[in-house]
Amino acid sequence: MRGTIMSTAENIAADAPEYTPIPSPLMQVHGAFAADGPDAGVAAHYGNPLAEQRALVRDRGATTGDPVVVDRSSLGVVRVSGPDRASWLTSLASQVLTGMNPGDSREFLLLSPQGRIEYAPAAIEDGQALWLIVEGAQAEPLTDYLNRMKFMLRVDIENMSGEYAVVETARNPRGEQGTAHPAFADALIWRDPWTALVEGGYHYSATPDAHPGTGYERYLSIIPRDKLTTLTEGAQLAGVWAAEALRIEAWRPRAGTEVDNKTIPQELDYTRTAVHFEKGCYKGQETVARVHNLGHPPRRLVFLDLDGSEHTLPAAGSELFVEGKPRAVGRITSVALHHEAGPIALAVIKRAVDPAAPLRAVDTGEAATDESSATATEYAAAQTLIVSPEAGEIARKSVAGQDFLKR
Repeated sequence: MRGTIMSTAENIAADAPEYTPIPSPLMQVHGAFAADGPDAGVAAHYGNPLAEQRALVRDRGATTGDPVVVDRSSLGVVRVSGPDRASWLTSLASQVLTGMNPGDSREFLLLSPQGRIEYAPAAIEDGQALWLIVEGAQAEPLTDYLNRMKFMLRVDIENMSGEYAVVETARNPRGEQGTAHPAFADALIWRDPWTALVEGGYHYSATPDAHPGTGYERYLSIIPRDKLTTLTEGAQLAGVWAAEALRIEAWRPRAGTEVDNKTIPQELDYTRTAVHFEKGCYKGQETVARVHNLGHPPRRLVFLDLDGSEHTLPAAGSELFVEGKPRAVGRITSVALHHEAGPIALAVIKRAVDPAAPLRAVDTGEAATDESSATATEYAAAQTLIVSPEAGEIARKSVAGQDFLKR
């Protein structure tokens, strides 16, 4: 199907029950236009996506008043409680989760034995439990997986997606002077760590000193689902299209779009915030360490500026080709119309593609009933390096004195 990307939950749990998104009550707001894909169930926009995007950008620097809010209730919420929760999750995860104080945020990955990404949760500690935010379709499979892995340890895992919802803001919705909106009074607030390299992390970006993520302020708040409707009074709403455009601009990978059943962390620069290279062993670590020290990731995340002359956007999933070459070298994973930059995208392409090569995206359109009705639209695409083709081989570079990118 056009623009459909297999979610990681589908990749790792193909025989799981079909996922049905929980419809958001904010879809009843006047002008709400439904999103699809991993964001099904919430609004893509409320009538003016570019104005909503500009409002989110302006809100980054605000210090008072109600925030601009994006309904992210299509995301899932899993609670992990019990005295062993932090040490147990640390033993499974790519990141250290011990030593977190109430209100602290982390990001981690759960990998397959082959080092491929299965889950990429955001984690918030509240003093009694770790709350995990994942793609909506992943919440139940993640709950089942963690319950299978707890053995005799003192942990309890529960899918809380039916009772709690996630909303996004471009600043802390409580701020220094406390919340101005009752929906956030008792919210658990996760601050996206993408603004900087975290302890134990490593830049796979080709330009770490000029990374657009440094200015990317994003907060995900967990609130009772029945408080979503209160956001129609006081708070300004923005759709997920606005938030996704800013995520793409910041080169920020997302599990529901950039990750497929072959993705390893280095391909997407997840090592910036979700991998601690000095922690103890975990499932999939051997692959991560081997690629990091001795090899290169086989694919790389790239930012694309797209030709806007078609006045449309290629669908996520559209194949990418080097100009003049017949074989596809990758695919678009996320695409948006940015309020300043115009059509932009993230894509995953083969490592060996020349960083200077002009690309073209081919959108084949909706599935045709026969060959004669098949159509395709092509879009010129210019690359900006995110993950360098030379990323990796840290052991050799350390010997040569070139390893400057870790923290």
